[in-house]
Amino acid sequence: VQAPGYAVIMAEMIHEARVIPLDGRPHLGGGVRGYLGDSRGHFEGNTLVIETTNFHPEQNFRGSSANLKVTERFTPVGPNRLHYAFWVEDPTVFAQPWGGEYEFSRTKDQVYEYACHEGNYGMSGILSGARAVERKAAANKTSSR
Repeated sequence: VQAPGYAVIMAEMIHEARVIPLDGRPHLGGGVRGYLGDSRGHFEGNTLVIETTNFHPEQNFRGSSANLKVTERFTPVGPNRLHYAFWVEDPTVFAQPWGGEYEFSRTKDQVYEYACHEGNYGMSGILSGARAVERKAAANKTSSR
């Protein structure tokens, strides 16, 4: 989502929202470390560039330190395609920066919410087990009369 002066990236998993200022303000100082870090964005042509630093210590990404910096680039490459690239830097931990990229395509399919659904796979077994217990209880009740 883009609003005046901000971009918001909402991740379905855990419903995390990153609110990213686009107005050129500096990163937070004074030891403030957000759980998702402190993101700042700007445009380079039609590419949204987001730099995130000041990650919370519990967000220990691949053994990273307090010096972790992640730079992301979102570039539309067609009416239904988005190129995403990221670059990870932490000279305290990694011998050299590293990154990756992926191209997303718009889908017309239904997008399902992120949820723990292991119970869905076992639901038929859980229900059939409960029905067996009920049948046994009913049979015991009938035989005791």
